[in-house]
Amino acid sequence: MSATTLAAGEPRSSSVVPMLIIGVLFFIFGFVTWLNGPLITFVKLAFNVDDVSAFFVPLVFYFSYFFLAIPASSVLRRTGMKKGMGLGLFVMAIGAVLFGQFVSMRIFYPALAGLFVIGAGLALLQTASNPYISILGPIDSAAQRIAFMGICNKVAGALAPFVFGALVLSGIDTFDQQVKDAASPEAREALLNAFAAKIHMPYMIMAGLLVVLAIWVVRSPLPEIKPSGANAEADIGHAKGGIFSFPHLWLGVLCLFLYVGVEVMAGDAIGTYGQGFGLPLDETKHFTSYTLIAMLGGYLAGLVLIPRFISQQSYLAVSAVLGVLFTLGAYITTGHTSVGFVAALGFANAMMWPAIFPLAIHGLGRLTERGSALLIMAIAGGALVPQLFVHLKQYFNFQLVFMVLMVPCYLYILYYGVRGHRVGQHAR
Repeated sequence: MSATTLAAGEPRSSSVVPMLIIGVLFFIFGFVTWLNGPLITFVKLAFNVDDVSAFFVPLVFYFSYFFLAIPASSVLRRTGMKKGMGLGLFVMAIGAVLFGQFVSMRIFYPALAGLFVIGAGLALLQTASNPYISILGPIDSAAQRIAFMGICNKVAGALAPFVFGALVLSGIDTFDQQVKDAASPEAREALLNAFAAKIHMPYMIMAGLLVVLAIWVVRSPLPEIKPSGANAEADIGHAKGGIFSFPHLWLGVLCLFLYVGVEVMAGDAIGTYGQGFGLPLDETKHFTSYTLIAMLGGYLAGLVLIPRFISQQSYLAVSAVLGVLFTLGAYITTGHTSVGFVAALGFANAMMWPAIFPLAIHGLGRLTERGSALLIMAIAGGALVPQLFVHLKQYFNFQLVFMVLMVPCYLYILYYGVRGHRVGQHAR
């Protein structure tokens, strides 16, 4: 074994440095991903579109995972995880340049294409980093390691709306009124052009930082890990059936699809949810941060409790029950209290990804990379569930729609935590 290559799952004292490097990457994931919430508000105003069109922001962003996770796994087999992560950061930088440029020109669909490219880079990063951190140590404590990554992710996510709000959305209620009161179409367009142009410089700076990070990751002491080395004993009984011999993986793919859907609903859609009560834009632009602060609390709880006091699968089941209770609380209350329950879903959601991902890839052996790519594809749930919400709320009460979408998702996650993750496991 070379000095820069480690066997998957092998206990090691040198795993601290890799964890810190991956932690930096998860910080980047969080900052870029959780900009989507305030971006929905920004796009709605800058391009003068309705809620359905504004929700194209998470739609194209999360759909990029669905289309590019499998190609990403093929790229990683050629480049290795370390160079693949650097490539992912560089692709994100290209997307940031495209998005910033086309938004400042107020060209809607090319701007969305820029978001798709950012998502493509993230798909490459996530396809590498999630199995990497899962198998960097014992699989039974993977949720704890991913929880540490989640803290890095959500600290960045909580900061992102405040930074974006200060740079781009400051005085948004006053601006909205100015646009409505514009004396002529030309004056109105001038206001919107100036507003859209505010996003250009922040995204150019982001692109530059991403390029610097790409170079740093490639030159860092991050060791290579072969995911196929994890749980290799699974190959013995399942070699003939391939990836279809692992029903717990496929059930996990659906579970992750629904989880990302409810996570995005609680994080990105919370501003639109609050606007349903008539709350001002200067308030709702920060609501995503409140969800992410609640998620931080959930991650801290997970770090303390898993696996010392509770297993990752049991914690997943408890989290799903909390999700149902908080959703019902949001439905039976109104105004800031209802929004508070939606934000509290962040606490319930926090440890779901850290539990689902390692449970789903457990025992895949040589098929770990392919299984991980399927799970990354499931991030598309963040595109579809919010789209259902924004379409249905045009015809039905938005609180009812929120509850009807969320509760079944949490009930399935409960099933996976209690039973689904064990389906087919007896065959090993």
